[in-house]
Amino acid sequence: QVQLVESGGGLVQAGGSLRLSCAASGRTFSNYAMGWFRQAPGKERKFVAAISWSAGSTYYADSVKGRFTISRDNAKNAVYLQMNRLKPEDTAVYYCAAARMPLLRVGVGDYWGQGTQVTVSS
Repeated sequence: QVQLVESGGGLVQAGGSLRLSCAASGRTFSNYAMGWFRQAPGKERKFVAAISWSAGSTYYADSVKGRFTISRDNAKNAVYLQMNRLKPEDTAVYYCAAARMPLLRVGVGDYWGQGTQVTVSS
């Protein structure tokens, strides 16, 4: 069992940066790949980024490549999403999820956090 709690969202101007954190509880955190997803108002939830359990592999949606960086610290049971050069279209609720990597990459998570709001003003 893994419980996930996101933090770090907020309001930022276009071009700015935010760092999201996802704190995990549970003894098996390091067994899971971790991912970030986002859902804008009226739209479906979409994949943003994922990282393997060892942090040896990372994957990104085309829309965030070169701007966002996913990382994890298994000793701290945490995963992060550094978001740079933010755009208004990045506005969404951001969720972290835990699952095997093939599942994350198709939008399936075994465990989900409650989400954190990111708003980018133009």
